[in-house]
Amino acid sequence: MHTTGHTPRRLKKRPQFLRVAGKGRKVATPGMVVQILPDDTATETRVGFTVTKKVGNSVIRNRTRRRLREALRLVAREDGLPSGDFVLIGRDKTRERDFSLLKDDLRQALRKGLDVNFRESPRGPSGKGRDRAK
Repeated sequence: MHTTGHTPRRLKKRPQFLRVAGKGRKVATPGMVVQILPDDTATETRVGFTVTKKVGNSVIRNRTRRRLREALRLVAREDGLPSGDFVLIGRDKTRERDFSLLKDDLRQALRKGLDVNFRESPRGPSGKGRDRAK
């Protein structure tokens, strides 16, 4: 696993987010959801942030996004980040969760998502239930 020591670049375009969602792994923690698409051949780390309107108005969504950005900045500085693409998705609990727990959630998600033995939910990588009763 190649870790980068510099500030990660941003994912900004919708197709970039969709690529990570479609091909990557998804890890849910109490404070956030992290989608991870590792790439050992890449020399850079790219990160995107998203918070849906279900979380709240624009002020709340922006505050949630700032907390995610700061948690990532501190975790990257302390632990480093592997190369690849990452999308951090804010939840309702992101803004009220204790900040040290939020950083721990991010570390846990990165550890789980980068583990080669990590198994996704039995419903498949999309999270949509194929095994749902008709």
